[in-house]
Amino acid sequence: MRKKVLLHLQKNARRDSLGCSPMLLSIIIACCRILAVDESAPEQTSVSISVSEDETRTAIQRAIPSLQQGAAVSANERKCFTCHSQAMPMIALTEAAKRGFVVDQENIQQQIQHTWDHLDNGKTDYQAGKGQGGQVMTAGYAMWTLEVGDWKSDETTNAVIHYLVEYQHDRNRWLSSSQRLPSMGSPFTATYVALRAMSYFGTDEQKSGITARRDPAAKWVLETEPIDTEDHVFQLRTLPYIDASDDVRTKAVDALLAKQRADGGWSQTDDMTSDAYSSGSVLTALQEAGNLPGDHSAIVDGCRYLIDSQLEDGTWRVGTHAKPIQTYYESGFPHGKDQFISIAATAWATLALAETLPETKVEPRP
Repeated sequence: MRKKVLLHLQKNARRDSLGCSPMLLSIIIACCRILAVDESAPEQTSVSISVSEDETRTAIQRAIPSLQQGAAVSANERKCFTCHSQAMPMIALTEAAKRGFVVDQENIQQQIQHTWDHLDNGKTDYQAGKGQGGQVMTAGYAMWTLEVGDWKSDETTNAVIHYLVEYQHDRNRWLSSSQRLPSMGSPFTATYVALRAMSYFGTDEQKSGITARRDPAAKWVLETEPIDTEDHVFQLRTLPYIDASDDVRTKAVDALLAKQRADGGWSQTDDMTSDAYSSGSVLTALQEAGNLPGDHSAIVDGCRYLIDSQLEDGTWRVGTHAKPIQTYYESGFPHGKDQFISIAATAWATLALAETLPETKVEPRP
């Protein structure tokens, strides 16, 4: 009987099919997952719920306008590059474009240029090994943004790579310059963005220096136990950049799968509830670095959670836990003091959903 109830919900789990809010619907579905566990098979903890391609595309399409506006307004309001309002929206939007979604290419190019301009303004400091505000996180996320924008190596990117090689060279990893969880603070994240930048933009002349940093960092990544979800996500994401074995990758995937909640999502820490930032980042890592297909039950359940928790304006809201260190400004993205973590969360959620879809070739608009 309990499984029949769940199957009914699977068939009718649409935003307004039960006449209740998306959040309440998620709670009902989570309860039914628990009830649907077969007493004769205690190891079974979840029953997968279907997600249609139409639902996925609708959710992505609804998120695009806010991501585009948040990035554009933030760039106009702030001279500096920001990880939350430039990097994450650009990473998500470029992936959505590969799946046939129409995005504002002019805006994307403006954000890529804005990112390079910020790095170029600090070129002298990068060449001196000093970096800019935000240090490795700013440099790494900015280089990731240039990567998705197909930027070619130049004197400025060379300077940033030089900085990443020299900065904290006495350590076996890179550290974040601030503790603004969940997006800032994890050494796994800082190490990942540094290694990714060096892998993509490093020159032949910089190869020996890169190797000297990469090898001890690889050992640290493999030997260090992650503490929270952000650690787990970026440990897994780092594995392809350090040539980790399949067994190591499987172990990292399993560790993340074990943290999936009954509602299909993931939380920042074990004592918190599921949210779109953690869920989107986990789902993306599982697909990109963990090689899980879009129809894997954990991916489907996670996408169901994201779709059901998306707000009517197409965004996902996540509460901030960081003390403000900059003067408050309106970025063009909703949710007030929660806007910066929420735009990152919306980008992660959009990216996770997009990666369940096949890539398509779309002719650029004239």
